[in-house]
Amino acid sequence: MALNSTWNRYFLVRREKPRLFRIASTLEAESMDDIDRLLLEILQDNATLSIAQMAERVGLSPTPCWKRIQKLEAGGVIIRRVAIVDPDRVGVGLSVLVSVEAGEHTPEWLQRFSAGVASMPEIMEVYRMAGDVDYMLRVAVADMAEYDAFYKRLIAIAPMKNVTSRFAMERMKHTTAYPLHPRSFRDRRTADTSGEE
Repeated sequence: MALNSTWNRYFLVRREKPRLFRIASTLEAESMDDIDRLLLEILQDNATLSIAQMAERVGLSPTPCWKRIQKLEAGGVIIRRVAIVDPDRVGVGLSVLVSVEAGEHTPEWLQRFSAGVASMPEIMEVYRMAGDVDYMLRVAVADMAEYDAFYKRLIAIAPMKNVTSRFAMERMKHTTAYPLHPRSFRDRRTADTSGEE
């Protein structure tokens, strides 16, 4: 069974991780500074602001501001800009954390599992774990009956040793904004003056 293009890209990224990390490190060390950090904070909070509004907040004119955003996109720092919807308002307010212990540890099993979970829109995130479980899934569904139907489709993908479901009673915090580590950004005050904004 062929993996879909999204999952293929995921595994390609994993196989190319050392090279991609070198590229990312180069981008961080040579390109990103405190202005980029401010832009990323702004964009993670509200990507609908105009270039003029963002430029004013970071102390640039619009054209250099736009060029910086384009550079962050081209460098893979900004992956995409999307709308974040309220799961309750779109009918999928029940969040379930699902841990999976693999039935086998073979490339064939992994391919079947990967292709299966990639095709299920209820699955929002999948992580391969270290520890006593192999995979952790975050699932969004309408209610218990819908989760039961999802569960039956999930366990039909590939043999699984154990599947444990944990139902969220309350979402106490949720953010898509990553903390921006200072180590990834050079300080413009200590950098050589180049005259470039």
